[in-house]
Amino acid sequence: MRWTKDAEEALSKVPFFVRKRVRKRVEEEAARSGSREVTLHHVMTCKKRFLTSMDEEVKGYHVEACFGPTGCPNRAVRDDDLAGRVEEILSSKNIRSFLKDKVKGPLKMHHEFQVTISDCPNGCSRPQIADIGLIGACLPGFSEEPCSGCGACVEACKEGAIVLSDDQERPAIDLNKCLACGQCIAVCPTGTLKEEKCGYRVLVGGKLGRHPQLGRELDGIHSKEETLKIVACCVDFHKSHNVAGERFGEVLNRAGIEALQCALKKDASPQS
Repeated sequence: MRWTKDAEEALSKVPFFVRKRVRKRVEEEAARSGSREVTLHHVMTCKKRFLTSMDEEVKGYHVEACFGPTGCPNRAVRDDDLAGRVEEILSSKNIRSFLKDKVKGPLKMHHEFQVTISDCPNGCSRPQIADIGLIGACLPGFSEEPCSGCGACVEACKEGAIVLSDDQERPAIDLNKCLACGQCIAVCPTGTLKEEKCGYRVLVGGKLGRHPQLGRELDGIHSKEETLKIVACCVDFHKSHNVAGERFGEVLNRAGIEALQCALKKDASPQS
């Protein structure tokens, strides 16, 4: 839907972490009025409704994804279904009802449990500051194909994690530097570099606000199904250790990330 210039300017002043939702709400408002164009009037109408009845707008959780599925060339993982699966899990957890019981006063957007998905380490959707941040990862490994020594992988690696010298039959990869973006695999002309493991890195406990903090990364690269189990377990942990509707990061600061790791191991065990 087309937006007028003054409507776009008004939207640009909305905090980035709710801007996408606000855009959707404003376009719905314009559609209800029969307009094919979003005007400043539609923006202001939604703003008034939002400020007077924010509690009604809060559904308890929010899932944000990057623009990867629209054709981004940097995608480390190509799975357009993950966001929908995460949404199903969060919807089943009755988070809004839980928050209504915990929070004193009306619910606000910052009370929502936020999961952000980025298809590559560039992190355009800011997974580092979400309750759970999922980052697409494709770890390189080696096939039996001989290396031509072209150096394309070295040039593609922004982290300087790949070194190629004359006395080596194939590149050396420093996994401590590697972010598993998969770009080296994509440019390898001989197929010497291959996908060793693809999935998601998981960050937990990130948040903005008065006491901002970056999410802490759980060990490993996790398959899609493992990632979904982690999301479900994290929500359960959040609810069982929550006191007054505080963010997941505050819960982890108090309970300890070690307690979460124990819960994840128990949840992943065959007898669980």
